[in-house]
Amino acid sequence: MHALFEYLPLVIFFVFYKFGDLYWATGSLIVTSALQILYYLYKKQPVPKRNWIFFGLIALFGGLTIFLQDDSFIKWKVTVINAIFALALLISNHVFNKNLIKDMMGENLPLPENIWGKLNFAWAMFFLTCAILNIYIASNYSQETWVNFKVFGLMGLTIVFAIVSVFSLYKYLPQDDEQTSKNQDNQ
Repeated sequence: MHALFEYLPLVIFFVFYKFGDLYWATGSLIVTSALQILYYLYKKQPVPKRNWIFFGLIALFGGLTIFLQDDSFIKWKVTVINAIFALALLISNHVFNKNLIKDMMGENLPLPENIWGKLNFAWAMFFLTCAILNIYIASNYSQETWVNFKVFGLMGLTIVFAIVSVFSLYKYLPQDDEQTSKNQDNQ
């Protein structure tokens, strides 16, 4: 249910685009992102930082898109968000010695430290690739192609990359059967 809540602005953006135009879709994106923040505030829950960042960028780039009637700004928003993710992962790891991927998933995945570093770097490169790919598609293809890529392509790439990440980590996870047989052998 939480994933649906997170992707609700994107779904509403797509629906408004298909039945209206990019400017109505952009307006709906701004409104639904604001409503997400208001929901957290109404529930007296802390608003996740990423929601504030998303809303700020959506309001800025979306507002410029609507005000100037220029779709370039909303297209750049996707690139900026992915570049921020990539930079945050790299800078936090190399400047502050804080692995954000490990911070998010470390309690659930007991992995060697060097693997956390590789995973952090892989996700940073994935986000950077998405940023570059988005601006390439936005600059070289039709608006409709870009919207479809933004909604389905990036989501699909993220899901595939997450699955590949999980499968690549599997060999580093402790195996319950091995632990059980080692414990039995020691008795």
